[in-house]
Amino acid sequence: MDVTSTANLAKALGTSNTSESSATAETAKSIAICDTQPVTAEGVRNLLRGVPDLKFLTAPESLPHALDVVRKQRPNVLILDKGFGIQAILDWLVEIQAGEAPPLETGMVVWGVSVTEAEALRFLQAGARGILRKSAAVQAVVACLRTVAAGRSWMEDCVFRDSSRSDRYPRSELTAREQQVLELVEQGFKNKEIALELGIRPGTVKIHLKHIFEKTGVRGRYGLALNGLKERGLVSVPV
Repeated sequence: MDVTSTANLAKALGTSNTSESSATAETAKSIAICDTQPVTAEGVRNLLRGVPDLKFLTAPESLPHALDVVRKQRPNVLILDKGFGIQAILDWLVEIQAGEAPPLETGMVVWGVSVTEAEALRFLQAGARGILRKSAAVQAVVACLRTVAAGRSWMEDCVFRDSSRSDRYPRSELTAREQQVLELVEQGFKNKEIALELGIRPGTVKIHLKHIFEKTGVRGRYGLALNGLKERGLVSVPV
């Protein structure tokens, strides 16, 4: 991610050093970042200097340290580097939400050099609210942080190839069994797990999925899972 000067960034994002900006800074949302590369965290720190409604809080260097930061300092957003390992982050997301009372308020954003559809869905299903690539434009990074800090979800539209498709599709045209398969796909079940859950063969699951794709017009199981998350209001994709 390229970081421009504070003045140029403020101009690009439509911000300025006025009394209004000063007032905004008092209620700025706090951002923490846990990244495998300290120089990247420093880049985010510099970026946020030009965004008055967002403020840099801290940069824990490990997932255990990040856990401590979230529980004690309660940042509005924590950016997690996919470079720590997919399974490590998934386990961390489950751990941080376990036993939280009141519910965890920090919004988690996972970013990486590349993020596949399958990875993005696993992160979302584990509790992340933002998905970003490290090559995202500055404006996209800021938009993501603002959206997640406000309690909503955000992801780059390019992560999901079929994100431009309609949020709603004709479920009424599906058979009862196809509805069951669809619901399990939306929950992240794999074909073998669906077969075991429904007491059918994996090959039969594939046939049902073929019919579901044809009837809904959605291509791929990740598109189905994404639509399921969107229908439940768990994630939105910016236009």
